[in-house]
Formats: sequence, C-alpha cells, structure tokens
Amino acid sequence: MARRVTVEISGATLKECPLRDLPDQGHLLRCLDILERTWKQERSPSMHFDDDPLDSLVRTVLSQNTNDTNRDRAYENLRRRFRDWKDILGAETKEIAEAIKSAGLSNIKAGRIRKILETVETTFGVLSLDKMKEWDNSKARRFLQELPGVGPKTAACVLLFDLHMPAFPVDTHVARVSRRVGWVPNRATPETIQVCLEQIIPPNRYLGAHLNLISHGKNICRARKPECHRCPIADLCLTGKENLAS
Repeated sequence: MARRVTVEISGATLKECPLRDLPDQGHLLRCLDILERTWKQERSPSMHFDDDPLDSLVRTVLSQNTNDTNRDRAYENLRRRFRDWKDILGAETKEIAEAIKSAGLSNIKAGRIRKILETVETTFGVLSLDKMKEWDNSKARRFLQELPGVGPKTAACVLLFDLHMPAFPVDTHVARVSRRVGWVPNRATPETIQVCLEQIIPPNRYLGAHLNLISHGKNICRARKPECHRCPIADLCLTGKENLAS
C-alpha cells in the first residue's frame, strides 16, 4: 500500500484520501494497462461531449438513479419541448417534470434543474457555463458542488468531460470494480474512492481509465455475476482469485 498524500493538480488541492492507506500505485496502473489493451478507451474514447457544459450538467442530473437510455430519452424530450434554457427557466416546475418523466424522480429533478438554471443566470448573466473554462479546477469544482443535487460524481463528470479539467467520476461500475479488485475496502463510499483514485492515477489517464472501468463493469465485472473466467485482470483481483479458486 502507498502512503497517504495530498496532491495538487492544475491549481486544485485535492482532499486527502480518508483511508489509512492508498492503493498500491504499481498494481493499480498494471490493471489499468491491461484494461486499456482490452477496452481501448484511452486511445479512442467513445464518449459524447456536449457543446456547453450546462447541457452536460443537466444531462448528468437526469442520469441520477436511472440508466443511460432513460436519461437520453428525458433529455431529448426536454430539449424538444422547450426551445432553449431560457424557455425552460420560465416554465412551471410541473411542465419540466412532465417532459423528463422517463428519467424518474421527475418532480425532484425538475426543481433542481430550475434552481441550477437560476443560479447559472445569476452568476454568469447568461444561461451557459462556458465562462467556467477560464476558472481553475478548485473554483469550478466548488461552484458545481454547491448547486442543488450536484454531488462529487456529477461535478466530476462535468469537470472531466466538458470543462476538460482533472477529475475522476466514480459511478456504480467504477466503485464495484475498485472494491472487488481490492484497491479500496468494501465499505469505501464512491466519494472516498474518487478521492483516492484522483491521488493515484496520473491525470492524463483519468478519462480513458474511467471509461475502461465502466466498460469492464458493464461487460465482465457485472454486479450480480462477475465473469471472472473471462476477466483479463482476474489474477490481479482479490475477488477473481477467490472465485476462480473455489
């Protein structure tokens, strides 16, 4: 295990990992190298990038507690029903909720989207987050996490995918693989995992490594029945070794 450290990236001092020990960097990077050979997301990321970070932020809020298909359906319906963000800001919350019904929790998400739009317009004078591209990582992360319904994962998604700032989002797939391989304890929360991975993984690998871990979690290291016999990192994984030995 590596010792605990606090690192600074692009002007942003990251939190210290709350675990007593960080994952072994050599072991983690060896796994990431193998996953890159398998899924190739560092070389060619298969990711949709929005023109404006605000688009991505709303899309990510819609993705909470649902799958990609429902999120995309809700987002497309929202943009089809309203001409622009200004139109949405002027609508009743129940109208927004009706448009995003397929994403689930529509009343809660509609209220959050309206409040986010209000805050963005008040802060920037326009309904766009483009000006955040001039901010440093720390300021941008702090602003995003102060928005209603925006936690560390949502903020990290916008930072990484749309503001092109270092961040490592931890969704259910990334968390599951990280725990099973043994990088973090089973009790580790997604926020704890995010902080630890941001301290260990080189920032220039964040995007591809994040996408590779998601691909691996969706296709091999599934929630209910991991296919350890097909896993290219099974001999480096605590769960893989246990399952293959039994």
